[in-house]
Amino acid sequence: MGAIDGWLEGFLHGQVGVGVILLVSLLLGLRHASDPDHLAAVTTLIASEKERDRVRKAGAMGFLWGLGHGTTLLLVGLPLVLLNQYLPEVISKVAEVAIGGIIVLLAARLLIRWRRGLYHVHVHAHDDGEAHRHVHSHAHDESHGHAHRVPRRTPLSSYGVGLVHGIGGSGGLTLLLLSTISDEPQAAGALLLFAAGTAVSMALLSTAFGLVIAGGPIARNFERVAPVLGVLSMAFGAWYALGALGVVVYPF
Repeated sequence: MGAIDGWLEGFLHGQVGVGVILLVSLLLGLRHASDPDHLAAVTTLIASEKERDRVRKAGAMGFLWGLGHGTTLLLVGLPLVLLNQYLPEVISKVAEVAIGGIIVLLAARLLIRWRRGLYHVHVHAHDDGEAHRHVHSHAHDESHGHAHRVPRRTPLSSYGVGLVHGIGGSGGLTLLLLSTISDEPQAAGALLLFAAGTAVSMALLSTAFGLVIAGGPIARNFERVAPVLGVLSMAFGAWYALGALGVVVYPF
């Protein structure tokens, strides 16, 4: 992010034209989706889905996260940008603690679904004798004695997570930088492009992640991958929240 930040700081002080302002705002939005806390939340959401739903829902979940993120940015950020005001530090800190807590909860849900057998791996043999493995859920299969009931979620879960992310992390920093643009239409346009770039980028990243975990060795061994991902995500969420409180130091 260093190079883009350098360009951003330059045009914020009037060193480049409006075209570069809007272009770099879009690029910054595209890069913003790859922040570690964003990826931790969205990938855990996708991993919690059943195998057949991951690719189909991944892009939509990422885009809805981006819409939630953009909604908060516009509702909170647009008045700040237009009035040349700044987001109070205490609000940004509370949002970052909430983000860490959400990541912990998402990780806990992934672990619970794993423990309930959502990611059972089964071996099936074809008529030609060739066997293959795939992840199969017993969550709604009444033919198994150990059936489990897994609650269905709506797309609002991704949208809601995005809402909280909108004012935490580098999103708050972006509002701070954009609020120093003296020309109000340019500032508003830059914010809109930043929000759009973030939504598109997260949709693409989520789709890619869905494809990775829905096929190949990860899919075949997801019963083992799920608890590792859950524990790592939980540790990251706790560390992120503690970092917002100043207990630990962020390396990024």
